[in-house]
Amino acid sequence: MLSRRTFLQYAAAVQYAAALAQHASALAQPGNALTLVSRFGGLPQQTPEHQVGAKPSGAANAAPALPELNTLQLTPFVDELPLPQRIVAGKGETLRITMREIAAKVHRDVPPTRMWSYGDGALAPLIEARARQPVRIDWINRLPQHHFLPIDYTLHGCGHDVPEVRACVHLHGGRTPSKDDGQPEDWFIPGRSRTCTYPLHQDAATLWYHDHAMGLNRLNVYAGLFGMFLLRDEAEDRLNLPAGQYEIPLILYDRDFTTDGQLSYPVSAIPDHPWVSEFSADAILINGKVRPYLEVEPRLYRFRLVDAANSRFFRLSVARAARDNTPAGRNRPPLHGFHQIGSDQGLLAAPVAMDVLTIAPGERADLLIDFSPLAGQTVHLRDGAFEILQLRVSGGKPAPAATLPSALRVMPPPDPAQATQTRTITLNEYKNGVGNSMMMLLNRMHWHEPVTETPKLGTTEIWEFVNLTEDTHPMHLHMVRFRILDRRTFDPFDYLMHKKLRFVAEARPPAANETGWKDVVQCTPGEITRVLIHFDGYAGRSLYHCHILEHEANDMMRPYEVVA
Repeated sequence: MLSRRTFLQYAAAVQYAAALAQHASALAQPGNALTLVSRFGGLPQQTPEHQVGAKPSGAANAAPALPELNTLQLTPFVDELPLPQRIVAGKGETLRITMREIAAKVHRDVPPTRMWSYGDGALAPLIEARARQPVRIDWINRLPQHHFLPIDYTLHGCGHDVPEVRACVHLHGGRTPSKDDGQPEDWFIPGRSRTCTYPLHQDAATLWYHDHAMGLNRLNVYAGLFGMFLLRDEAEDRLNLPAGQYEIPLILYDRDFTTDGQLSYPVSAIPDHPWVSEFSADAILINGKVRPYLEVEPRLYRFRLVDAANSRFFRLSVARAARDNTPAGRNRPPLHGFHQIGSDQGLLAAPVAMDVLTIAPGERADLLIDFSPLAGQTVHLRDGAFEILQLRVSGGKPAPAATLPSALRVMPPPDPAQATQTRTITLNEYKNGVGNSMMMLLNRMHWHEPVTETPKLGTTEIWEFVNLTEDTHPMHLHMVRFRILDRRTFDPFDYLMHKKLRFVAEARPPAANETGWKDVVQCTPGEITRVLIHFDGYAGRSLYHCHILEHEANDMMRPYEVVA
């Protein structure tokens, strides 16, 4: 008997075949045979050896020479948590940020690791700017000519006819015009640079910047091309939140390493198609270190979190030391609650008390943790039951108890009646004959097909994401922010086989910590997730995609066009 996942994949394949038939007559014209192959899967196009990028990158497609490192065998909490260099953008100033290859130690007992960075070390500079004061950044590409991670030349935009190393920078969460947004095809090669202007006409928020080159950003980000960007404004200033040494940036991600400390990226069993659909790596890093420690005072702290992993979701909690040393005690230490005060696009309406936070790739969270009752104790930030950061609370007299603001910002509930149109976006997954995910699509369409979403500037729309897969997809829209309306469970079998939408439960409102402005939404399997979007940025071409980078690369990314 077929499993539910297999049946869904079969039904999706039937639907996809129908779409292929619709396109075939238009594509099957003289000279279009290769286009048909590249758009709908099959043999990769062959490229003459003299073309740019035809020479492979040596070890790029070879298996690691050494076995993988088991980071659980490393002594935890021996490296202090690094904090990034802070660059405060001055009015009218042009910042110069250079991407380069570096070597950095991820743990005391691991040899230096080759990686790429926007700075001199594993941790890129943290850029601070003021809202509504434009910032210009000159992004300079000083990377090597050859990649050291396994390129899949069959992915769209990633063939032998383009340079092997390409980069572009996206300010994730920025309300940015198309020409400066870091569009996937706006890459530039080593030895070149690009200057982007960010208007920053938006509220204070935790933003971040990362590579977005077509087909390569999954490797470029894995190599280390990401950093944090904090946007400030007067409304946030008035809240007197913890600042300076009491505001801690945390960038979370996971990596695999070989025993000599070098990055290892997983590949499929198909030599010519090494892409994998997603993965969880062995080591969890925070700010460039494996299981570091941080010394804190017994007082209130603010933590700014970014999930910069390729595909890993983190389930975060703060736990005090176990009450006893028995196995049961060690496995169930008591939780120490925290408050979430902000999400992707800035502050929530009010603090939300939480014990556990699930954060997806691309999402951000703004947390307050009060250590004043924990003087002299050790607590841990955990991912599930696994301790990933040790927090050493100093002894002595605690600081006066902090008073959390009861309100953070005025945020009326979203009003669906404002929407002038509802758009339906299906999330699709297709398999090839050997059981490896072949591609992920949105509305069964590829990146390079014509634009189908054309919202008008200044209008409001509802977008409903219909998840026909068994994965949770963090969907990200560039340039705009949105509010989550609800999620509702439906029957994917009826939808795929009979084009019938049958709900099997009532709609669920977003969790309290999801009620703020967002730019990434977790679209859960078998559910329709609805968001309310106001297109008040800039006219022009933008895009939306799954922020699992492996999905985005193949080919879960589509353009949209905001028309004036």
